[in-house]
Amino acid sequence: MENSTKQRYFEAVDALYAKIRDTQMENIEAAAHLIADTIAAGGCVSIFDTGHLINSELLNRAGGPVYIRRFGYGISVDNHTRRRDKAAAGVDPSMEGLANFALRASGTLPGDTLILGSVSGKTTNVIDLAVEAKKFGVKLITLSSHEYSSQLESQHTCGKRLFELGDVNIDNCSPFGDAMVDHESYDHKIMPASGIAAAYIMWAVIADATDFIIEKGVTPGMLCSVNFPPNVEYNNGLYRQYEEKGF
Repeated sequence: MENSTKQRYFEAVDALYAKIRDTQMENIEAAAHLIADTIAAGGCVSIFDTGHLINSELLNRAGGPVYIRRFGYGISVDNHTRRRDKAAAGVDPSMEGLANFALRASGTLPGDTLILGSVSGKTTNVIDLAVEAKKFGVKLITLSSHEYSSQLESQHTCGKRLFELGDVNIDNCSPFGDAMVDHESYDHKIMPASGIAAAYIMWAVIADATDFIIEKGVTPGMLCSVNFPPNVEYNNGLYRQYEEKGF
């Protein structure tokens, strides 16, 4: 149907992808070089995303690299006292500094690379991880909406947003508020941009990184679909290779 929400969505996606290609090619290439340098040096590449697709999209995918691994952390406290106002009691609930412990408890080492994704790029846990990763000696690739994030205040005491912290800062080109399609039944836009933008960008990064890694004399493992039974053992071999060599 002409001018349907679906059609406007397709047009918005086309415009989003075009903007990414027009504005982010240099950052995409820089991120790919960073990943290639890390792998060639025997380092590891991890990804932490706040839930907008790439924390799953890049992991264990047919045609994707074996070397991308998830980084996640949390704390579990078993306590059933009634809820009270922490601020009134002078207690800071932000948990700044927890990422430092998480990094030290993980398999991450200085010289590794962390891909950190957040649309708003302002929340305490995301900024805390970025700040502590840099202190730890980890190279940081950030992915956020620069238009959106630049209009928000950081919730971390450092006062910085994610796009101000990375070694490479990629703009996912999502608009303020993330949604990108007008609809007559709503006072706000619908259909988010950030997830598909992040996937589009990161697969471009991986495509470049594959070329750059091979140019360094290393052929990174790229997984095959497990729906064809012989590929199961092939992939298992890549996982073993990763544990031994990191690629």
